[in-house]
Amino acid sequence: MKRILVLIYATFLFGPVLDAQESTPAPPPMEPQAPERPGPWRSTSPAQAAVPVPVPIAPPKPNGPIQKSLVRITATSVEPDYKAPWNAGGLERGVGAGFVISGNRIMTNAHVVANSRYVTVERDGDPNKYPAKVQFIANDCDLAVITVPAPDFFKNMLPLQFGGIPTLESTVSAYGYPIGGERMSVTTGIVSRVDFQLYTHSSVDQHLAIQISAQINPGNSGGPVMQDAKVVGVAFQGYSGDVAQGVAYMIPTPVIKRFLQDIGNGHYDEYPDLAITYAKLQNPAQRRFLGLKEDDRGVLVSSVVAAGPSNGILYPGDVLLAIDGHPIASDANVELDGEHAQFEEVVERKFKGDSVKLDVLRNKQPTTVSIKLYKPWPYSVQGHSYDVRPRYVLYGGLLFQPLNLDMLEAYRTADLRVRHFFEYFVLDQLYVQHPDVIVLTNILPDPINTYLAPYRGGIVDEINGKKIRTLDELAKAFTDSQDRLVIRMIGDGPPLVLDRKQVEAARERIMTRYNVLKEQNLEEQPASKAAEQANKT
Repeated sequence: MKRILVLIYATFLFGPVLDAQESTPAPPPMEPQAPERPGPWRSTSPAQAAVPVPVPIAPPKPNGPIQKSLVRITATSVEPDYKAPWNAGGLERGVGAGFVISGNRIMTNAHVVANSRYVTVERDGDPNKYPAKVQFIANDCDLAVITVPAPDFFKNMLPLQFGGIPTLESTVSAYGYPIGGERMSVTTGIVSRVDFQLYTHSSVDQHLAIQISAQINPGNSGGPVMQDAKVVGVAFQGYSGDVAQGVAYMIPTPVIKRFLQDIGNGHYDEYPDLAITYAKLQNPAQRRFLGLKEDDRGVLVSSVVAAGPSNGILYPGDVLLAIDGHPIASDANVELDGEHAQFEEVVERKFKGDSVKLDVLRNKQPTTVSIKLYKPWPYSVQGHSYDVRPRYVLYGGLLFQPLNLDMLEAYRTADLRVRHFFEYFVLDQLYVQHPDVIVLTNILPDPINTYLAPYRGGIVDEINGKKIRTLDELAKAFTDSQDRLVIRMIGDGPPLVLDRKQVEAARERIMTRYNVLKEQNLEEQPASKAAEQANKT
């Protein structure tokens, strides 16, 4: 999924000007005078009353001089090419916003600077573009911190302070640089909803988000949303006009403050997760069957991810009654800071290595458990990746790649088996047998693979009788094979067979014909690091 650049569009209101014109008092009536003799220095037109020119009244600035805190960000990025992963990728340029916070830092969205190779910032009243560096990036919550090495850049800049969660129906103002102009724009709207939402930058993470009625347009991503001269959110995503009108979202301050606290040790550790699924228990008959009291508390654990922190501590059939002392209602909500929120918000505010205490009803008997938190790795397969090079193996013109969201979107495959492995990768614990779901994604046509097109989209199961679980094992099987390679795909059908000698003879021909620079990349290393290694070799 492409990154969504979220910006706020504004118009200038001339209401104060009209009010000023209407309120101007009429001039006093003029006394009749004798006609003057025309002369070469006088006009012969009749005398007219002087009409005062209305002076525009500057609108109020309830949030202070935002121009001294807001910056315009331009990022040049390289998007990975999953159809030809040996290539550097496509060059793109995007514009977003950011604002100065304490410590001579600039906060913005992760999607503004993700995959970036060169970033510049501009400030109000300064014609220069200053090169900037990305210090920390959190793709799971779409936030980033950048800084400017220029020694005098932050001189006279005002860092903004953070507020709390605004109340429903209260008014907020969003600032940024949307399409339609070069200068700062501001729009206002009301707070419509406070809820958990999917963050589209990763397409897998859900966090607290606040819906506002201000329009979100390309170019304003990363701009501050203000109330009472404090930042109450960062504008980051919204629906397009053909889906919904006036539905935009901002990242609230609990998410922002957690990100800033996480990077306090110089490293971002991402969000931990209980890694469970659950069902709400609002049905009275179901509650009686489970032995629950009539107190409207509890949610039922449906599944536990084997690679997650809850494995061996929680079990399907457990009923969660409270988390860190907060009673869990049957609709999965808890009361937190005077507001109702999903009980996962308690976990959201914790960090890697922290523990959470759960009151559990197991087999109708109460118990208490403690879980040490971390982020399970299988979830990353179902989300977008940034600032890394795609992993792949090319052999005999056959391109093998591990299944992930970016690869799936690049090929837009309709193969039901591939779709099943992606959708149920975590839920059905498919990662236990297939840490990498290796797909034959593409075929570079050559005489040695002329009749292999029906195998495109197949998932590798074994090679020469040996199960293949990872991309590294696939590469090793190709290297170790002495004669013939018999590749069996998951499902029915004959195996794919390659002759090693023919593959070796065709290697240079295929690489030259399709401009293949490297036949494999087994590490999901940062693209910048890969470029450095390429320059050294």
